[in-house]
Amino acid sequence: MPDTPRLDTSKKPASTVERVVSKIIVPAEQSMVALLGNRDEVLATVERVLTSDVHVRGNEITLTGSARDNALGVLLFEQLLALLAAGEQLNADAVERSLGMLRAADGAAPAEVLTLSILSGRGRTIRPKTVNQKRYVEAIDEHTIVFGIGPAGTGKTYLAMAKAVQALQAKQVNRIILTRPAVEAGERLGFLPGTLYDKIDPYLRPLYDALHDMLDPESIPRLMAAGTIEVAPLAYMRGRTLNDAFIILDEAQNTSAEQMKMFLTRLGFGSRIVVTGDVTQVDLPSGTTSGLRVVRDILEGIDDVHFATLTSSDVVRHRLVGRIVDAYAQYDAEREAARGPQAAPRAPGRRDDVRRSR
Repeated sequence: MPDTPRLDTSKKPASTVERVVSKIIVPAEQSMVALLGNRDEVLATVERVLTSDVHVRGNEITLTGSARDNALGVLLFEQLLALLAAGEQLNADAVERSLGMLRAADGAAPAEVLTLSILSGRGRTIRPKTVNQKRYVEAIDEHTIVFGIGPAGTGKTYLAMAKAVQALQAKQVNRIILTRPAVEAGERLGFLPGTLYDKIDPYLRPLYDALHDMLDPESIPRLMAAGTIEVAPLAYMRGRTLNDAFIILDEAQNTSAEQMKMFLTRLGFGSRIVVTGDVTQVDLPSGTTSGLRVVRDILEGIDDVHFATLTSSDVVRHRLVGRIVDAYAQYDAEREAARGPQAAPRAPGRRDDVRRSR
C-alpha cells in the first residue's frame, strides 16, 4: 500500500534518533475495514497525524519510528479499537480528537470521552467530543450551578440543552426554562413589527434550533403550551422563584452584574442552573460591566458552584473556527501589550456594586 504523504515533514525524526519497529496485531474478529475506514480514510488520517511510518499487511500494523513516537501510535490504535468495540464508527475526526487527548496526557482515555452518551433520539446520539466537554457535562451532574465559559463553537449551550432534555425525560425536573438577554434589541423593540413574541423571537431562535435537534418537532409546541418548556428573555425572570426546573442562561456575557445577580437568585428547590457565555464577545453598551466577567470573582469557592472553562481546542465546529478564535486571542493580547500598563479605574459591578443591586 503506498504511503500517504505527510503534511508536516518537520515532524520526521532526526537521523540521529534510533528508529525501532513496533507491531500491533489486530484481533481476528475485528474488521480491518471498520478500523481503517472506507477507502482507508481512517488509515490516511493516522498516517498524516503520526510521526512514525505506518504499514498494514493483513491484520498486522507496523509502526517504524522512535520508541516514543511508536508508543504514541500504539496507544492511538488501542483507543481506536476500544471505540470500535463500543460500537462506534471511526472517522478522521475521531482519530484527530483521540490523538489530541493522548498528546495532552491528562489521564483521560479518548474511548471513555467519545463514548459517553448524553442523549439519544431522532437517529443521533449527543456526546462530548473533548476532555473539557466531558468534564463540563459531569460537572452539570454534580453541581447545582455550573458556568460554561468559552469561545464560540465549544458546545456550551448545546451540551447544556442535551442535559436539560435528559433531566426532563428522566423526571429529575418538571420543566426546562431557557433564557437569554435580548441586548441587541435595546430600546428599539417597540419599532419592530408584530407582537412582543415576534419581536424577541430572533434572539431566542438559537435555543429553538437546539430543541428541534433533540426533540420531536411536533411535541415542542405541546410542551411549550403546557409550560413544560419555556423560552423567554431574561427580563421575564425578575420576581420569580423557579422550582423543580432545569434553567439555562445563554449568552450570559451580555448580562450586567445586576442582571446576573437577579437571575442566580431565582434558583428554587429541586432546580439546577447552567450559565453559558463567551467573555470575548460582549455586546453591552460601553461602560457596562459584563456580569459574566465579574461573577467568578464573586462566587469562586462557594460550595456547589462550578466554573467550567472551554478553549479553542474544544471547538467542535469547522476546524477553522478554532484557528480563528486563537488568532483573535493573539491579536487582543498584542494590542494589550502595546498599550502598556495603565491605571485601571474602578469598574462598575464589583462586590459592593452588586450588593446594592436589587
